[in-house]
Amino acid sequence: MPQETLMIIGFLLGAYSIVGNDAIQTLGTFLSSNAHRPWWVLWLFGAGVIAVVLVYGWIVHSGDVSYGRLQAIPVPERFVWIYCIPPFVLLLLTRVGVPVSTTFLTLTIFAPKALPAMLVKSLLGYATAFVAAILVYKLVTRALEHRFNQTEGPTGGWWVVAQWCSTGFLWSQWLIQDLANLYVFLPRNPETRTPEMAAGWFALSVVVILGLLAYIFYTHGGAIQKVVLTKTNTTDIRSATFVDLIYGIVLFLFKEVSNLPMSTTWVFVGLLAGREIAIAWNEKHRGRPEVTRLVLTDLAKVFSGLAVSVALALLLPKLL
Repeated sequence: MPQETLMIIGFLLGAYSIVGNDAIQTLGTFLSSNAHRPWWVLWLFGAGVIAVVLVYGWIVHSGDVSYGRLQAIPVPERFVWIYCIPPFVLLLLTRVGVPVSTTFLTLTIFAPKALPAMLVKSLLGYATAFVAAILVYKLVTRALEHRFNQTEGPTGGWWVVAQWCSTGFLWSQWLIQDLANLYVFLPRNPETRTPEMAAGWFALSVVVILGLLAYIFYTHGGAIQKVVLTKTNTTDIRSATFVDLIYGIVLFLFKEVSNLPMSTTWVFVGLLAGREIAIAWNEKHRGRPEVTRLVLTDLAKVFSGLAVSVALALLLPKLL
């Protein structure tokens, strides 16, 4: 099978899986707190942010829409069928609602030697989000969260503006971090290791991503959205605003540290875990065993995804 065909297959599988997995981790609270709005209105907002990020990256970075994240990932001497297996496995895991790290699953097969560095950065991201969530929800938003739980969420006013702005900021930071997981499947310059794509390839990729995002919004988030809905008060637009803002700030900080790809999934899980623990301490509305079970369950899921990533990275090359 021609290399270009395999690249397209890998990109399509990766696009559907990554949009259905990581994008919902990013937009999950936004969808749950705006469930009363038409899906296409929410899609227009998300699609607008994607278009701006992609077009800006393509123009400013001379065709590199990964914002330099692929510079640490070597270009394969020949694109073969084994590179399509990880996004297919990701597709299966996404269908059953496992919030697996797409960074580890899709990039490890291209650069096994980069796994330790990506793992360290992702663990730091988890710890940072975990501690930040505990501090913010324990010390800063304790009174606010108590009031949020006691009152009905607003449907208009400045909270709506605040949440949509925080979501737009978070969505843009996630895209900059995770676009490498998609564009690793498209042709790259072997010397610069960046996808200096022609306008045709770029336009096609944008159409595919926006179309898949429309499907995910139309189905109200799919299976991964259930992970978000199990957390406390995520349907409240005020609580969702704080979740999105903290998540976006953590991703922004790690984006500035280095161009090395990291797992946004681990940041997401760490944030929700710290938030659940802090809220449980503040209001004791959930028993500690229940909160512990939620935290450990989510952590077990991301570690299972890491195990799958390592196994594929070690075993798939042997099949050649």
